[in-house]
Amino acid sequence: MKTTLTALLVAASLVVAGCGSQNSDTQGDSLKGTITISGAWALYPMAVKWAEEFKKIHPHVRFDISAGGAGKGMADALSGAADIGLVSRDVYPAEREKGAVPIGVAKDAVIPVANADNPVIEKLLRTGITRKRFEDIWIKGALTDWSEVVAPATESVRPATAAINVYTRSDACGAAATWAKFLGYNQEDLNGTGVYGDPGIAEAVRRDTQGIGYNNINFAYDAHTKRPVKGLVIVPIDLDENGRIDEGEDFYRTRDEIVRAIVDGVYPSPPARPLYFVTKGAPESAATARFVQWVLTDGQQYIDEAGYVSLSDETLKNEQEKTRTW
Repeated sequence: MKTTLTALLVAASLVVAGCGSQNSDTQGDSLKGTITISGAWALYPMAVKWAEEFKKIHPHVRFDISAGGAGKGMADALSGAADIGLVSRDVYPAEREKGAVPIGVAKDAVIPVANADNPVIEKLLRTGITRKRFEDIWIKGALTDWSEVVAPATESVRPATAAINVYTRSDACGAAATWAKFLGYNQEDLNGTGVYGDPGIAEAVRRDTQGIGYNNINFAYDAHTKRPVKGLVIVPIDLDENGRIDEGEDFYRTRDEIVRAIVDGVYPSPPARPLYFVTKGAPESAATARFVQWVLTDGQQYIDEAGYVSLSDETLKNEQEKTRTW
């Protein structure tokens, strides 16, 4: 994941244009064209995987994929700059009125992260942080020192040990909107140092022993080891607010554990949330329509290995119905 993180910091775009694996069927495949995809960091790795696999079946289709936040994905889809916008937040009524058609394709979650060398790391992992205390950190500014975070709510403030350095997203994005929604607010209500993109937040916290931020799952966990990215620790949420992380709340050691917690509904929603492809009306190109339909059928087999969560059978059926006449 360290290599992936560095690469994404340098350039968050990919053109999938190789020949793919061709056989007698794909050699004669007539589907062709370029599909432009833009938007949410959360869905970017999954979109890249889907594009790679789709090209093995349809080698004459090219992909131009870039990450830049859910806001950019929505804007690009509505303006025609992208065939598909990647959106990791709710689609607003005003966007639907402009022609936005959201197609649910997967689920993931936003998770709080801190530096692995945090000054109170051992106690932090035992106590976790309640939703109310996250609100005090990101919204109200009522908690400003790490010693206050791990002190029991009934105790008076202890002498300062290390100030909390709060990071948030500077771009219009689904991760920030979802994290704010979990706290009962909107993205613009979040305080902290603004950092661009998922890799930016992860890197800022990795470099700051007193930092705290939030990331989508696939930027907090290493894709190969499935453990937190080196230098990061996942901050457990004290769901029952009893001042400790009980066995049923302790599911952050690996990516597989938190994915299972999302599937089982133990990890709350938000910050778990659905992820969307957004088109402006029905796609104009046959390649785009076929790709979206493939993602909702055969493409679903790649979700688990990529660290995402599949939609329920009922939800998936509803999303497939949206594309039936394309």
